[in-house]
Amino acid sequence: MEQILIKPPVEVRYRGELEALKGTDTGRRPENWQMSPRAVRTFLLGSPKPIEYEGKEYAIEKKYFGNDALVERCIVTLAGNRGLMLVGEPGTAKTMLSELLSAAISGVSTNTIQGTAGTTEDMIKYSWNYAMLLAQGPSREALVPAPLYVGMEKGILTRFEEITRTPAEIQDSLISVLSDKVLNVPELGDDGLLFARAGFNVIGTANTRDKGVNEMSSALKRRFNFETVMPVREAAMEKRIIVNEVNKLAEESHIRMQADEDVAEILASTYHELREGVSSYGHRIDKPAAVMSTAEAVSVYYQTMITGYYYGEDRIDMDCLVQNLVGAVAKENQDDLEKVKDYFNTVIKDKSDREGGLWRKYYEARKWLR
Repeated sequence: MEQILIKPPVEVRYRGELEALKGTDTGRRPENWQMSPRAVRTFLLGSPKPIEYEGKEYAIEKKYFGNDALVERCIVTLAGNRGLMLVGEPGTAKTMLSELLSAAISGVSTNTIQGTAGTTEDMIKYSWNYAMLLAQGPSREALVPAPLYVGMEKGILTRFEEITRTPAEIQDSLISVLSDKVLNVPELGDDGLLFARAGFNVIGTANTRDKGVNEMSSALKRRFNFETVMPVREAAMEKRIIVNEVNKLAEESHIRMQADEDVAEILASTYHELREGVSSYGHRIDKPAAVMSTAEAVSVYYQTMITGYYYGEDRIDMDCLVQNLVGAVAKENQDDLEKVKDYFNTVIKDKSDREGGLWRKYYEARKWLR
């Protein structure tokens, strides 16, 4: 029986595209990269024409909707053996960007450190099989590699998520590795130096809302090139992302529904206007403190779709959409609900009067903003 994965890794989800790109790639490749920087760019940003490979045509879809120049700078940074640090508001696809880059460059996106307040140095570098350690003493066989060790040994990328959530001393353990590309295992004596293979590098992510939690030292910052991933600035682009991502999630979960373009437009408009603090009609809006990210909008729509699939008649219910919106907004600050109420009573009311249809149903669902 075929095993169904809840969230397939990028290299599994896009296996066909990756194989086609690798098989037809004639560009110059940095040492130990799976494909050239040009092909990596194509994988992330898509190709206008299908690629023919082994008798089949593969459409290379656009996977990252944002600043194309930022993607190119990220690829160049990694090709130049500089660490890459992606910073920005939560929900701006920093993790997705790091996954896509890792899958295209190294063929694997799961060599990951998840930063938390409880992250320790052995979770980053290595630990020991203590039964073997007691039985035969320190040896390579008794060593249990952690993601940084694996990346250096195999010459692949190591992803470090939420780096500013980890204690400062854990962050600083990266300094010598990024500078000298060598990791010392003192317990192994003269054989304890691990020199990184070509292809190794670190992609870190950090939320600007965590600024000051465990601020990176100047020494560590100098080892990275920083790229700021900005929120989506156009409501039309946000709608496109919502539709694409929701349809992917539905397909992976075997939900036989497609995202409704009109509902996606309403949700994209809501998130865009609340985030920017101004409506398309020029209303000034009191912005919520909650993260009004595109990722949250996708989650709100997908939850509504699941409800419609299992409890409804394969349709999106606007009451349910507003209920899920309330849950997303109120989880950080109950005061934000008052701001969303004001938004509905002014902006959505105006659009309801002008547009009617779904906008009117959306406005009528404001009763759930309690």
